[in-house]
Amino acid sequence: MIFDAVRNNKRVVQVFLALITLPFAFWGVDSYVRNAGAGHDLASVGDSKITAQQFDQAWRSQQDRLRQALGADFRAEAMNTPAARMAVLNALIDQRLLLLEAVKGHLGAGDDQLREVISKIPALQEDGQFSMARYQAVLAAQGMSQSQFEAQMRQDLTLQQLVAAVGDTAIVGSAMTDVVLRIQSEERQVAAWRITPEQFAGQVKIAPAAVEKYYEENSKRFEVPEQAKAAYVVLSLEGLMARIKPSDGEVSAWYDGHRDRYQQADERRASHILIVVDGKTDKAAAKARAEEILIEVRQSPAAFAELAKQYSQDPGSAGKGGDLGFFARGMMVKAFEETVFKLQENEISGIVESDFGYHIIKLTGIKGGKQRALAEVRSEIEDELKRQTASRQFAEAAEAFSNMVYEQSDSLQPVADRFHLTIEHSGWLPRDPSPEVLATLATLGNAKVLSALFAADSLKNKRNTEAIEVAPSTLLSARVSEYRPASSKPLATVRAAIEAELKAQEAATLARQAGEAELAALREGKPGKPDWGPLKTVSRMASQQLPLVALKAIFRADVQKLPAYLGVEAAAGDYTLYQISKVSQPEKLDDGRRQALQQEYSTILGHEDFAAYLAGLRTRYKVDINKSALDSKER
Repeated sequence: MIFDAVRNNKRVVQVFLALITLPFAFWGVDSYVRNAGAGHDLASVGDSKITAQQFDQAWRSQQDRLRQALGADFRAEAMNTPAARMAVLNALIDQRLLLLEAVKGHLGAGDDQLREVISKIPALQEDGQFSMARYQAVLAAQGMSQSQFEAQMRQDLTLQQLVAAVGDTAIVGSAMTDVVLRIQSEERQVAAWRITPEQFAGQVKIAPAAVEKYYEENSKRFEVPEQAKAAYVVLSLEGLMARIKPSDGEVSAWYDGHRDRYQQADERRASHILIVVDGKTDKAAAKARAEEILIEVRQSPAAFAELAKQYSQDPGSAGKGGDLGFFARGMMVKAFEETVFKLQENEISGIVESDFGYHIIKLTGIKGGKQRALAEVRSEIEDELKRQTASRQFAEAAEAFSNMVYEQSDSLQPVADRFHLTIEHSGWLPRDPSPEVLATLATLGNAKVLSALFAADSLKNKRNTEAIEVAPSTLLSARVSEYRPASSKPLATVRAAIEAELKAQEAATLARQAGEAELAALREGKPGKPDWGPLKTVSRMASQQLPLVALKAIFRADVQKLPAYLGVEAAAGDYTLYQISKVSQPEKLDDGRRQALQQEYSTILGHEDFAAYLAGLRTRYKVDINKSALDSKER
């Protein structure tokens, strides 16, 4: 996203994004803080509403973000859960709370601030300089207008002011940091003695009765769930688009009727020398200084870049010889812009006054506005025409598709023939899959689809399901082709596995008992014949590949008297004894690690402060969630 360059500038903004991940919808601040009054609102925050339209846009935006992040692994159906819908709604509520506070505090972002931020977004630059043509092309690719994008950016900048006031104030003292760093840096010298279940495998015998008892007591483990195979067809906007090929005449006609969309703006490239005027500046003195510099510039016009480096007080351009790159109308303050667009190439202006101070401007380049050729934009136009045609076709076909799968419910072939669809066939589908399994079932991984497939009518009469919307502009109907009722695996087929599991459990018990006996002897000063491994020096930051459970036990152990001994049982059944022979602290704390730790803890406190702030806002502004309306958003 082209917003990332802005949002990643400050730690506090990262805190904000960690809590609120959805992009803002394009209604502007005013519509957020007034009562929208729409029908089936999903929530109210104070006197304002979160509408179904706003939720749908946020939902689609979140899907787009996940699709971009996950690529081929993205599953739209994985988002169709009550938890996912509530997460999207809660994010919108948090956004609304912040916007209400921003408006209440009269926070806002001015045109100059907005212009400065947009001009520095790398995705909108060419050769390191802002490009209006690139700006327009990127927005068009994302389906956004310039006013929509700038409204969203203005909102983001406004909210950053509020977020910074809360999340950027967390401070962790040096003394606390040093205490934590000393704890993290403490080192303990340890040796390990591992006792494994395999050492006792030969001693374990499992009686047939024990296997049968385990089978009876754990019968649910051996159940095979209800399953079905399905045939299905999918009618989608994307599928319709793939079959559409606009003619050359249609493409040309669209191009001729929308030529203004493919017009590149007239641009100028300029350099300037700025003498800043602010509340502390003597304005007359600043102007006199600018006039002195202008005399020097006119005497040596070829040295403009060097003079800008020497005299300009614009920190963003002085180091580049005053260069501001290419820009179109509307990107600079009015007085500056009017002067630039009147200059000839390489011409130097007189003194130009703006809100920033006094400028001396040199025009260094001109890009005349030009019409992008049809060949250059053909693919864009074809995609637009395909989508428009497919949208009309889908709107017309959706009702007929739904009617046919219902009225001719004994087969999917008629609807497949009518709409040129392929009948697909699934593997075995479980009735109630886990979320992890559901995410692997592709188009059929939809709770409504599975519920319809396993309905009594579908199973008994093998009828088509109703047309189900499994994704935006995507309808699916399925029918059961094979069915397996729930059953239990026979004991004979699982006996060997049960016996192996019981043997492993018993061997692990013997290993633990032997380890506990050795540990007791060591603590009583009866070392026996321990088989200690090599010494390792470990710390909380350097585990030397020790299991986490072992590392925690080592640093919880009482080391008042050395050597100290402890035992740790691993999930695999191993029992490991540890001998701690030495405890030490580093002589000097690392300054780099101290600064990193202090920053890390400040970030954590910033998260906590901001979360508490949001919780407080939910108390201050009454928040009501329309649970029934949210549940109805299931797709």
